[in-house]
Amino acid sequence: MGAIASGASGASGESTTLATPRRPALRPLLLDTHALLWWLLDSPELSMTARAAIAAPERRVLVSAATGWEIATKYRIGKLPEARDIVEKLPTYLRKQRFEVVSITLEHSMSAGALPGPHRDPFDRMLIAQAAALDAVVATVDPVFVDYGARVLW
Repeated sequence: MGAIASGASGASGESTTLATPRRPALRPLLLDTHALLWWLLDSPELSMTARAAIAAPERRVLVSAATGWEIATKYRIGKLPEARDIVEKLPTYLRKQRFEVVSITLEHSMSAGALPGPHRDPFDRMLIAQAAALDAVVATVDPVFVDYGARVLW
């Protein structure tokens, strides 16, 4: 299994068991868009570490509303033609997987907008802000998340 990359904040506090007085609870896992798509499509591109973390019954798996927005947008403009079924049934798929939807709050949007640096992808910026607000680990292959201090699992 792979390791968890940690941002500037240091160790992630991950544990592979349920919380007990001696073991901390697992941090929630926020899925980047490609991680969600690769999970739903059972793609081999999803790392074994990410796959195991998503499948762990004790793990809260989160999907941002921004991810639904990104999938629908990319499908509409032709970048994700294979995602038609996912676009049409995403809420159903998320319920079946027991994934929790994270709404975009005013605080999330203000934090995303205030992030420094040149990275312009609004979906990534939102996930970075939400991960910080929720103390979540992000399942992503994208190195920009670590650049912003997010905890990353891949």
